[in-house]
Amino acid sequence: MFTVTIEKECGCFRKSGIENNQKFDNKDDALIKAMNLSKEMNQEFCQKHEFQVVESGDSIVIKVDERVKSGCCGGGHCG
Repeated sequence: MFTVTIEKECGCFRKSGIENNQKFDNKDDALIKAMNLSKEMNQEFCQKHEFQVVESGDSIVIKVDERVKSGCCGGGHCG
């Protein structure tokens, strides 16, 4: 049995209705679910946090980190 766990339930996660600690019979299904959740959360949540999938034994953990803001607009002239 494999479990997909959200490391820290931020406010956006709690409001989303997404279930934490989802259980799967195989690792592939758990990884696919975790990657899809991470992508969804990175795109649709408030952009305060960044979500990353990390394998840890029988658990697939979605880590939560503060999103780093570089201050650069990406126009190529800040270097």
